Amino acid sequence: MQTHQDVILTGPCGSGKSFLASTLGQQACIQGYTVSYWSATKLFEHLKLCNADGSYLKELARFAKRALILIDDFGLEPLDASSRLSLLEILEDRHGRASSLFASQLPVSQWHQIIGDSTLADAICDRIVHTAYRIELKGESVRKLYAHRSAEQGKAER
Repeated sequence: MQTHQDVILTGPCGSGKSFLASTLGQQACIQGYTVSYWSATKLFEHLKLCNADGSYLKELARFAKRALILIDDFGLEPLDASSRLSLLEILEDRHGRASSLFASQLPVSQWHQIIGDSTLADAICDRIVHTAYRIELKGESVRKLYAHRSAEQGKAER
């Protein structure tokens, strides 16, 4: 956080991306840093509402002041024009000044496609991808493994 480094967590559904992101966010809070945690869908809807009610610039300023912003489930749906511009503005205000963490099921190689407009996708990825620590999680869904173990325990207890 002191070096304003970004992090990208990728991996399949259930691999622990959200858990790891929230754990890192919690540790940052414990160390006294300000943190915001958003699912990508809710973040972009929130920013559209802020744009509609006139509080958009004030909200961007609040994002710029956070030491860490965690954006979970990035890329579950393609970004529309408004979301692309909002993301670029957030990243522009934070680049080199604060840390951002993105958690996504999509590999980074597919981000241009999900972002959309190639010029904005280049600008967004340039601010995230090239300098970020990248962690790729692998393996089966942790939820699936726990569900399987719980079912086996239930059978053993009978």
